[in-house]
Amino acid sequence: MSAAAACPRPLAEADLPGLLAVQAACYGAAFVEDAQVYARRLASPAQCSLVLRAADGRVAAYGAAYRSRLGCVTPLHGDFRAVQAPDTLYLHDLAVLPAHAGQGLAGALLASLLAQARAEGLRHTALVAVQGAQGFWARQGYAGQPLPGAAQRRHLRSYGAGALYMARLLSTS
Repeated sequence: MSAAAACPRPLAEADLPGLLAVQAACYGAAFVEDAQVYARRLASPAQCSLVLRAADGRVAAYGAAYRSRLGCVTPLHGDFRAVQAPDTLYLHDLAVLPAHAGQGLAGALLASLLAQARAEGLRHTALVAVQGAQGFWARQGYAGQPLPGAAQRRHLRSYGAGALYMARLLSTS
């Protein structure tokens, strides 16, 4: 599957087994979040996650995201909570099955998520970079940001050593 053939669609409960398989292939056991966590996230009115399926029907990539506020971090294994007056698209996770790496799927998911955020009037996008992904996110325009308050820094620590909160301003175009 190439990025040109990629057509992201909203994540659904039927996608959860495939999402879990992508997680297992991409992350260490500490980062894999279970089906119950994702089922609760899907029930959140703030969530706007997307999925890409390969030609064989398997989940090839997904982007777990929701509407939030700048400076708010969802802890690992935490729920997506709706907030008053969201201003930020929080990218909780973006993962591509290794067999589909290098095909532009992450870029296709990110472009769709950012277009949706712009259309909704969100001003920022933010994430926690883990497992050495800071360089990838910096190339997408993200930069490390300080977090306000002890609670948000504690949430960041749930991702382990080296986790970095990053954000960027969304352009209006």
